Amino acid sequence: MSQPSDSHRSRRLVPTRRAALAAVAAVTAAGLLSACGYGSKAATTASSDNSTATAAGPALSASTVHIGYFANLTHATPLIGIADGKFAAALGGTKIQTQIFNAGPSEIEALNSGAIDIAWIGPSPAINGYVKSKGAALKIISGATSGGAELVVNPAVIKSEADLKGKKIATPQAGNTQDVALLNYLAGKGLKVDPKTGAGDVSVIRTDNAVTPSAYASGQIDAAWVPEPTASKLVAEGAKVLVDEKSLWPGGKFVSTNVVVSQAFLKAHPDVVKAVLKASVDTNAWITANPAQAKKDANAALKALSGKALSDKVLNSAWSELSVTDDPLASTLQSEAQHAVTAGFIKQPDLAGIYDLTLLNQILAAEGKPAVSAAGLGAQ
Repeated sequence: MSQPSDSHRSRRLVPTRRAALAAVAAVTAAGLLSACGYGSKAATTASSDNSTATAAGPALSASTVHIGYFANLTHATPLIGIADGKFAAALGGTKIQTQIFNAGPSEIEALNSGAIDIAWIGPSPAINGYVKSKGAALKIISGATSGGAELVVNPAVIKSEADLKGKKIATPQAGNTQDVALLNYLAGKGLKVDPKTGAGDVSVIRTDNAVTPSAYASGQIDAAWVPEPTASKLVAEGAKVLVDEKSLWPGGKFVSTNVVVSQAFLKAHPDVVKAVLKASVDTNAWITANPAQAKKDANAALKALSGKALSDKVLNSAWSELSVTDDPLASTLQSEAQHAVTAGFIKQPDLAGIYDLTLLNQILAAEGKPAVSAAGLGAQ
């Protein structure tokens, strides 16, 4: 496990957090689309736990940093690192306030409004946020997770891809990473779906991850393209994996979660951003070195947010599907963008400048680790 700097070693960490995640309100299709930047009215699917964590010592250049992430295992880095105090240690007297989201489009909306400063988020909403703002809204500053998403189906009604036509398939939110992945996959099979309404040869039902298992159990959906642990929860209900998204990528690696920052916050508070990245790198190193304990700690964090831990069966299955990484796997981002084009969410984008890996590579160099690449799409 990576250790904090000398100035932090003697600090007594006092992280605090609320033990329950407020229920996420249902949103209309129009609201979902506006969260993606496709509609006209504002909406959000965020739920805040208003948790704070502070270590002794002087604050950095910002008194508080607002961090957004999901109650998903694909966001294991903040789930574990915020709960166990690594983020508080790196930030000293700067307070952490967290906000929990169901999917990326609403998280981008919060980033754009200034409600959050830094976010763990999937590539598709990050791409869309960057393109819609003409490169002004955000920067991707680190990787976080690879893998951890599957298309799971009711085997009684879907035995192969040939059976997908006419079925109801859930995704977390219009324009989120899994939604784009599903629409791109369907397009490749010759199945047409309107990206805004979800109607077409397949009915795409945008559903909060928290209620997807009950929707499956009641027969409201036939399948779901979802992140972990939702996919493994469905498998525990009798669903079968039809497509493991890793199988669609060379080497089985693709970015499923990045770290992004508002450009305004990065410019004003680079020391705070660097401290958050240091905590992320240290947390990822600890997860890699202690996978069994990390799995338990992530489950404990999920219980604190949702009030219920995952069963061992679901936890073990879900954890095996993903890996943490500091590398944003930038070479896969252009493919992710092309998927969004194919799905009909955006026109061919210009992603030049979307990355700023400068601070991350400074941290990695100081720890004797190799630099990561922006693949020609930004500073490194």
